Amino acid sequence: MSQASRPLLSVVMPCYNEEGNVAEAVAQVRSVMASLPEFDYEHLFIDNASTDKTVDALRRLCAEDRRVKVIVNSRNFGHIRSPTYGLMAAAGVAAVILPSDLQEPPSLIPALVAEWQKGHRSVLTVKRSVQESFVLANIRRVYYHLINRLSDVELVKNATGFGLYDASVIAILRELNDPYPYLRGLICEIGAPVGRVYYDQQRRTRGITKNNFYTLYDIAMLGITSHSKVPLRLATLMGFSLSALSLLAAIGYLIAKLLFWPQFPLGTAPLLIGVFTISSVQLFFIGLLGEYIGTIHTQILRRPLVIEQTRINFDRPAATPQQESSP
Repeated sequence: MSQASRPLLSVVMPCYNEEGNVAEAVAQVRSVMASLPEFDYEHLFIDNASTDKTVDALRRLCAEDRRVKVIVNSRNFGHIRSPTYGLMAAAGVAAVILPSDLQEPPSLIPALVAEWQKGHRSVLTVKRSVQESFVLANIRRVYYHLINRLSDVELVKNATGFGLYDASVIAILRELNDPYPYLRGLICEIGAPVGRVYYDQQRRTRGITKNNFYTLYDIAMLGITSHSKVPLRLATLMGFSLSALSLLAAIGYLIAKLLFWPQFPLGTAPLLIGVFTISSVQLFFIGLLGEYIGTIHTQILRRPLVIEQTRINFDRPAATPQQESSP
């Protein structure tokens, strides 16, 4: 099969401050794709305005290999928007998206492609094991159990959104035009057949992780608010229940006081317990309501996923006026 007639497979890697990993990522992808001679490929990095020398390293890699392409964002648009934008910039018949830190290695690509060729329009990488603390592992387990109980669709447990997506699925994501997409949830929402490739997550060997409590919390709340109204309905039900209990308690205290007026002091303990209980529940659900309002606010603004600063090694025009046709 001639190179011109081979289908194009896109390999997308979001990166931020990964100067120590991008060269190794290119080498590993090149080696893996050599085992898939039936495909031509492009290796697309989307850089989230790295503050180290990641972009310089990517420029050198682009100069050495025209299949390496780079989108550099004008600023850091976060861990949710930037990867999705990179996926939508892919030109292949399918796109594999993997992290540039190599914790989900390029060696997974043949297994992803094999599942895709079986007819799965999306194939997610699923963590079989991960090197993390006992506490974090159990929090993750409880979260996935909770979100699947709350969500309107069943989400794939221990999937991070990395994997392979058919061009038809990417076209649907473009049409949805979600400004803050929960990718792994949208894939299940689409309803197309989803394959799974299980792996043991590797330990990072270079650089430091960019995930922290806020990013994990952001993803967790986005998953809940994007795919379930159950927490809002629970708030309403709990409000009715607490109101009924408060009314019954008030009636009980009134009857007791009327029957045993001299012997029954009202006291402040029941009042304080009731006030603090109701106040804490109210504050919790007000915060939850705020999360939903924040999600609505983001959707209404309809801001673009990212703003590009420059593109390297792209033949087609960039989304912004500044473009580099060569490194």
